[in-house]
Amino acid sequence: MENINELKTILSIPRNIVITTHRNPDGDAIGSSLGLYHFLNEFGHTVRIIVPSEFPEFLNWLPHSDRILVYDIDPNEPEELLQRADIIFCLDYNSLERVDKMGEIIAPLKCTKVLIDHHLYPENFADFVLSDITASSTSELIYDFVVELGEEKIIDTTIGECLFTGILTDTGSFKYATSSKLFYLAGKLLALGVDDAKLQDLIFNSLSEKNLRLLGHVLHNRMEILDEYETGIITLTKEDYEDFDIQRGDTEGLVNYLLKLKNIKVAVFIHEQPKITKISLRSKGDFSVEEIARDHFKGGGHRNASGGFSYIGLRPTVKKFKSILPEYKAAIVHSKS
Repeated sequence: MENINELKTILSIPRNIVITTHRNPDGDAIGSSLGLYHFLNEFGHTVRIIVPSEFPEFLNWLPHSDRILVYDIDPNEPEELLQRADIIFCLDYNSLERVDKMGEIIAPLKCTKVLIDHHLYPENFADFVLSDITASSTSELIYDFVVELGEEKIIDTTIGECLFTGILTDTGSFKYATSSKLFYLAGKLLALGVDDAKLQDLIFNSLSEKNLRLLGHVLHNRMEILDEYETGIITLTKEDYEDFDIQRGDTEGLVNYLLKLKNIKVAVFIHEQPKITKISLRSKGDFSVEEIARDHFKGGGHRNASGGFSYIGLRPTVKKFKSILPEYKAAIVHSKS
């Protein structure tokens, strides 16, 4: 991060700090936010976390997750905190559009804004930026940020568990976006006392009966394999959401099941929301789904994990996705896993 010493000076006295992350926060969004929250609390700052919408229940075990404010539930206190903030940290998003109405509040504020993110094409709205698209996760970058501040000694088991959670979820248990640097960092967190087996169990083995039945329904009734394009598609309708009482986080990881198939290189999950149709894309090896998300579905992300949306409904979105596959067929078929 450029001007890290300037930011260190700003942080040298207690401040009112608000940490924000994107809509539909995932494990990395919440893990990085709580990791930074616990770190900043060590220096006497008044710190709050605000998210635009609710986060998955399987993250409720994280220390102080119950103190996170959800803007959609009650915007009054979040708006007041944002207006009073001396510093706003923007974690795991590259555009103020990713925080919905909160972005309209944050944009004109004169307070110090700090962006820490690993997504492509960060917009120019922050005073301090730590952006690295080669990083596995924003949680990895929070560790780097603490090191740059010269405060690595502050990282304890609590902070470590939060950051390790973000890394585990964004890498799919160290399957995607890994590097020698990441494994070295993970080793440091384990040396601090982070229990890898415990976290894996809390994150990935906490399904309800409903979740398992949903998975069975999806794989049996909502999966389509396009052998010619080595691509698999999973869909969920509004009726599915009602029938299975699908809540925030219940669909987490569904798209990854397609990549368990030997001859599938691209996995797509398309599902209806009240106002939009969301699309999540995953890939194996060196084929990038980021271009598809960016150019066709108003989104973006990373080479092997990206997402976007449309306003045209479920079936037209599926049809649109299939219509663009011939454009990418050669790249998919000849990509290396």
